[in-house]
Amino acid sequence: MTTDPRYDGVPTGGAAAGAAGTGPAAPGTGSTQASEPEAEYRARKESLGEMFGSFSENLSTLVRQEIQLAKAEATEEAKKAGKGAGMFAGAAWAAFFVLLFLSTALMWALGSLMHLGWAALIVAVLWGVVAAVLALMGKKHFERIKGLPQTQQTVQEIPATLNPDKETP
Repeated sequence: MTTDPRYDGVPTGGAAAGAAGTGPAAPGTGSTQASEPEAEYRARKESLGEMFGSFSENLSTLVRQEIQLAKAEATEEAKKAGKGAGMFAGAAWAAFFVLLFLSTALMWALGSLMHLGWAALIVAVLWGVVAAVLALMGKKHFERIKGLPQTQQTVQEIPATLNPDKETP
């Protein structure tokens, strides 16, 4: 057994070399002491068909994961949209009462002696305020909907990943 000064006197060669982790590591093991990059090793050892099969499998997995992410984000955003829609429904219900009380105010204004119509008009204005508040709350909820930000970001990263000339993020 010999010692190599590059490895601080640790024995190299023989059966103990690979076990001690001091010799060249096998490609694909994740060691920093690999004698050649994994891509070059695979290019020499794997057939083109195996590489395309691996690429196809990885691409299929990536697409499936993107679809799962999109579904999860869409579900979350749909819940927010549902709340906003509920607020708009409340605003529509309040607007119905605005029309009801305005109609009642007009009726009582014609037949009252002590301006009962004005009282009905005040109630109608209050319902108008309720409708406005609900409409603004519904608008606020819709403005919070972001779309699918994580999916958009990861989909934008896919072309860079597939382009071998660019460094992947």
